[in-house]
Amino acid sequence: MPVLTHDRYCDEIADQVDRLRAVVTSGADLSATVPTCPDWSLEDLVRHMGGALRWVDALVRTRAQENIPEEQVPLAGGPPGRGDAAALDEWLGQSGELVVGALREAGPEAGVWAWAGTPTSGFWARRMAHEITVHRADATLAAGLPYEVAPDIAADALDEWLQIVEWAQRNLPRDPAKDLRRPGAGIHLHATDAGPELNAEWLVELGADGMSWRRGHEKATVALRGPLTSVLLAFYRRLPLDAPGLEVLGEREVLEFWLERATFG
Repeated sequence: MPVLTHDRYCDEIADQVDRLRAVVTSGADLSATVPTCPDWSLEDLVRHMGGALRWVDALVRTRAQENIPEEQVPLAGGPPGRGDAAALDEWLGQSGELVVGALREAGPEAGVWAWAGTPTSGFWARRMAHEITVHRADATLAAGLPYEVAPDIAADALDEWLQIVEWAQRNLPRDPAKDLRRPGAGIHLHATDAGPELNAEWLVELGADGMSWRRGHEKATVALRGPLTSVLLAFYRRLPLDAPGLEVLGEREVLEFWLERATFG
């Protein structure tokens, strides 16, 4: 299945970093608990995200052929001290510049260690674009700010999430995704606000041999319908299924069965 271009992912990472920085400097309470990641404060989340960007920068910049422990990545934990929005903002901005620069210089085909998929810099451009897209949603929910994301990124983030769950089911025997087997059951995701050119519909089948998925408009045991951004966030467990604008048609418990087990990442 085609994905977006390497440059598109790099552009999106840069844009998402800017948007996350805007949350940091909005006056939001950095000590506030993130509702969708309750073990973290808003500052913890930002430090996690900036640290991930710096880790990927280290992988890509060095063309690493094995994982680099986070403790070996300079400033991966963020600036010293806590509660300083200006310092956190500056550090996050530098983190974004580093990783985007490394990814652009490498191009999509450079060989780089990766935990799944094809071990290239292209894997990391896509992964980081969607990682920060979803974590920015976490941040905006914590700060009480509005959230939006470009339709092509939202649709590709759903593709990637389904691919990750599929990979986890096949490769991680202890992951809850192993239990995503329910012969005869299927889930239809339908973005109601996307144009036909985006083909923003998905069918997820939960067969005896594991889950499989494809794009398209097909009948299923249960359907989740609504705006594309809301469908994305609900499927990532960032919005409840009864959030405004969302509609569940059919056997809701099949969708809940999925959400309970599709927890990798």
